[in-house]
Amino acid sequence: MNTTPSKTTDLSKTAAPADDPEKSTADAVTEDTTATAGPDGTPVAADPFDEALGEAQHDDLEPDASTEARHGVGAGATAVVSAALGIVALTGAWSGRVAAERETLLGQIQTAGGSSAAQQISEIYGDAWHATALVNGVFAVLALLVGAFVLARPAFGTPATRPQPAWIRAVALAGVALGTLGVLISAGMYFDLFLSLPVAGTPAG
Repeated sequence: MNTTPSKTTDLSKTAAPADDPEKSTADAVTEDTTATAGPDGTPVAADPFDEALGEAQHDDLEPDASTEARHGVGAGATAVVSAALGIVALTGAWSGRVAAERETLLGQIQTAGGSSAAQQISEIYGDAWHATALVNGVFAVLALLVGAFVLARPAFGTPATRPQPAWIRAVALAGVALGTLGVLISAGMYFDLFLSLPVAGTPAG
């Protein structure tokens, strides 16, 4: 008896639909996002060397933290020096005492041969007083100039990425104030505005 073989369906040979929206979306997502279009419109992969070069140039443009720290330390030290010079200008320095003692000795030598009382006062006392005022005035001017330099420094040169710390400006401003006060006091001392030289009385007779 002849039997006709039954037809079997091969499930492995069924074709997937060509226009599957989910498959198309997945293929679009998995495309290389780093690819760029070439002259003929074909996608060209990005060069890793160009990416590394761009990152290196970006790093070069960023400020160095250690360099900024050094600049901050220098400005802070200069501000402290300004304030210290202002204090020395008001309290006096050993150099002022040395200059005063030198003028006193010179006055004693000049008046040793005999001179009037007014000349002795001027040579021994007045010159020493003026020498002290002059030395203190020099320290005051230095304090004023150094403090003003610290305050005006951010306005010149390469602009800093970070503002100057407040404590540096405060110390520099204190140095400027002390220097200005020292200049005024030294000028008054030198020109005998606060205390005049003693005047010798006329001898009786």
